[in-house]
This record gives sequence, C-alpha cells and structure tokens, in this order.
Amino acid sequence: MATEIERKFPLKPNRWQPEGTGRRMMQGYLSRDPDRTVRVRIVGEEAFMTVKSRRTGISRTEIEFPIALDHARDLMALCHQPVIDKIRHEVLHDGMLWEVDVFRGANEGLIVAEIELPAEDTPFTRPDWIGEEVSHDPRYTNSRLSELPFQSWR
Repeated sequence: MATEIERKFPLKPNRWQPEGTGRRMMQGYLSRDPDRTVRVRIVGEEAFMTVKSRRTGISRTEIEFPIALDHARDLMALCHQPVIDKIRHEVLHDGMLWEVDVFRGANEGLIVAEIELPAEDTPFTRPDWIGEEVSHDPRYTNSRLSELPFQSWR
C-alpha cells in the first residue's frame, strides 16, 4: 500500500509571494469518515479519485488513481459541500518540494504549506515563511475544511 507522510504549516502573513499562477484544484469529498476519506479532484483536464485511511502520527495509507474527467464532474455533484477550491504552488526550498495551497471560496484567507516526506523522521529545513506546525490539528485537513470552512473559524 502507498503511504503518505505529510507535515502541514500555515504561512506567516505577508512572508511568501507566489511565483507564477499555480494550478487550480477543485476537490470534493464523497466520504469524510476519519477512517476512510474518499476524494474526487479535478486539476485542469485531469481527474483523480483518492482514498485515505485514518492517520497514525503523520502517516496514512493513500491510494490515488486517475478517473475520466466526465466521471469526476458527475461525482463532484454528489460530494459534501462546500467543495474545496484552491490554487497550488510548488516551491523548492533547500532541495525539498513544498506544496503551498492558497484557498478560495469558503476557505478564502487560508494559505497552507505541506511537505511530503519519505519517513516520519526525515529532516528538512523550514522556510522562514511558514508558521507553527498544524499536522496534528484536524481543522487543517481538506476533508474538515469542506465541513467547517476557514471563514467560519472567526
């Protein structure tokens, strides 16, 4: 099985500026059950279905596979609302790839950086534009953001 090992950090205000336009992603959740989330994602003309297990530490099983774009659009209509709308930017920092998600819609104002690691104890250098780690805070998972959007936190 494929394992996702991911750490998350909100960005410090006004410390990071995107280079380029990024990629728009729309993703919806058919299941937000913490034991098994089922996600549909559309990125441009590509679409994917992803199934993720409950986290153990910062690791969890993740199985992702491509699906037909028409199927993804039909499935998106069945997803819990609101659907996640974000622009993803890829940033190389000290030889590691960071994915910076700038959320839109109901999650407008939230910007989160993620780094996927080969092992939980893999060392990495933190860019100066990230804030405190929120990997263990369930509010920052995309499935929870589709249930309790960032705009409702205030």
